[in-house]
Amino acid sequence: MSTPRWVLIPKAAELLGYTVNAIEHKVKSGMWSQGRMWRKARDGRIFINIEEVDKWVEQSPQEAA
Repeated sequence: MSTPRWVLIPKAAELLGYTVNAIEHKVKSGMWSQGRMWRKARDGRIFINIEEVDKWVEQSPQEAA
């Protein structure tokens, strides 16, 4: 079974290796854009777009080690 594109924060934390608190901070601070990387469902729960977070990581500048 493949990973769904939109998952709740606890599942996103499990898949991405961030804590729930870290994800909530990225959402609240605006680091992750609403509508593209996260959205609020009709029931008020926040869903994270795993595909867009992957793109965000891939587009991050890399420094030489």
